[in-house]
Amino acid sequence: METYTVYILKCADNSYYTGVTNDIDRRFYEHQNAVNPTCYTARKRPVILLFCEHFEDINEAISFEKQIKGWTRKKKEAIINDNWNKLKELAVCKNTTSHTNFTKKLTSLSLTSQKTNQK
Repeated sequence: METYTVYILKCADNSYYTGVTNDIDRRFYEHQNAVNPTCYTARKRPVILLFCEHFEDINEAISFEKQIKGWTRKKKEAIINDNWNKLKELAVCKNTTSHTNFTKKLTSLSLTSQKTNQK
């Protein structure tokens, strides 16, 4: 059965590159040797393979790759360091203007307007 690998590379400029492949050895060689000169990693060599996760289902692999690409650097470093528990902590929204804090603001505004109306 064919397996698919989601991987994270660390580039020479300290950036991360996330990809998916059905042959990690071939793909790493391609990155390391700039086989595709227009590839992101071609100008950022050498690269180091830091993380691999294997899947039997290509759709699951692609979905996980896309998920990682949307993550912050800290989240990527958590899985690179095999600290999966830290992901939940890093997923908590700290943006005060986020929709997750909207109800809190509404409650505060309601209390403020009630106090103002009582005066």
